[in-house]
Amino acid sequence: MKLTILGCYSATPRVLTNPTAQVLEIKNHMFLIDCGEGTQVQLRKHKIKFNRIKHIFISHLHGDHFFGLAGLISTFRLLGRETDLHIFGPKGIKEIITLQMKLADSWTNYKLVFHELTSEDSKLIYDDEDLEVYTIPLKHRVYTNGFLFKEKEGDRKLDINAVETHKINIAYYRKLKQGFDVKNDEGKLIKNSVVTKPGTKPMSYAFCSDTAFHESIVTVIKNTDVLYHESTFLEQHEKLADPTKHSTAKQAATIAKMAQVKTLILGHYSTRYDNLNDFKTEAQTIFKNVKLAKDGKVFEFI
Repeated sequence: MKLTILGCYSATPRVLTNPTAQVLEIKNHMFLIDCGEGTQVQLRKHKIKFNRIKHIFISHLHGDHFFGLAGLISTFRLLGRETDLHIFGPKGIKEIITLQMKLADSWTNYKLVFHELTSEDSKLIYDDEDLEVYTIPLKHRVYTNGFLFKEKEGDRKLDINAVETHKINIAYYRKLKQGFDVKNDEGKLIKNSVVTKPGTKPMSYAFCSDTAFHESIVTVIKNTDVLYHESTFLEQHEKLADPTKHSTAKQAATIAKMAQVKTLILGHYSTRYDNLNDFKTEAQTIFKNVKLAKDGKVFEFI
């Protein structure tokens, strides 16, 4: 699982910082999560192939999370894209994007498929043979979702020595990997657990930005491998968090601890702060395994 941070700051773009956008590579998929201004420039800068992006997930309709989307869609058209593009986001996103395309006379020559979200509860919104994606209802000033990406259980691994000892024909190897019991050359039924081992442990990633401290998400993200949680403020500015429906680094760490996640990544920093290490120091008073997002930073998890 690979995560590339394209932008991780709140509010307005600056020369050296970008609003929220990131690319998650998981199970041969490349998902774009949020699309603030400058996203397509960041994609080029970090040599991410546009044509591999087939699904875009937009958390909410504040500009710093989706104002780059219309431009990216238009660029896809100019590059001759033919593959369908699926866009998951709040109700209204279809109207916004199609109106921009209409007034600019820039209809795409590929299919735009909108999946508009309205549920206040966590819902399965994407499902294939490799993974599932669920919404994470967040608490912000407008309707907002985070997204939970969960790999499915993969094939089991053969214990070749055990397979050969139990005289199982190679023709049954595939069924063994799929978890079935099979008969050996002598007609005896061999239990799968005797000749196979668990496959690679499925990975999971939760994206939570923007939100106030919101304990109800803990049940949705419980035991997630990696949690990206907004930390707009430090504790000294906690009084600003609730009115703006954002979180502090300590609050993000508290959610991570409650959910028993393995790794916490902080991001969506207010541009008022110069030293990002203060976010990590503050969060680690609650939860130890903390990493800092940074524009252009790549995280790899195995």
